[in-house]
Amino acid sequence: MSLEKILSGMQISSSGLSGERLRMEVAANNIANAHTTRTPEGGPYRRQRVSFSSVMDHFAQSGMIDGDKQLGGVKVIGVTSDDSPLPLIYDPGHPDANEDGYVAMPNVTLPHEMVDLVTSSRAYEANLKAMETFKQMAEQALALLQGLR
Repeated sequence: MSLEKILSGMQISSSGLSGERLRMEVAANNIANAHTTRTPEGGPYRRQRVSFSSVMDHFAQSGMIDGDKQLGGVKVIGVTSDDSPLPLIYDPGHPDANEDGYVAMPNVTLPHEMVDLVTSSRAYEANLKAMETFKQMAEQALALLQGLR
């Protein structure tokens, strides 16, 4: 058995940790830009979303699941913009108001971002706990092997 197969559980949890970390960063960026009405691209800020793909799904679709393939965890497909409609508020004194006095605001809703932050935080903690459990199991296995000598 190769060392790569022995540590595959750690690699799977590690992919989850990095994916959830990116998700928390994107949610924090969304919250920071909740009132940004002018971006370098023009127009108000659009909410960003992280898309994940299971590496296992990739193998299952290609029919490659067998004993030699490792599952590999999760893969970040990309960060995409949410194209939902932008809310308009009436604020004729705002520098970005149109001729009718309405300002297009970002499509970021704070409760939604907070839910994303909490769920990604919990998933991060779960991956971290899985890594700790794997480490404890490996230490116990090594202790058992040392006792056999």
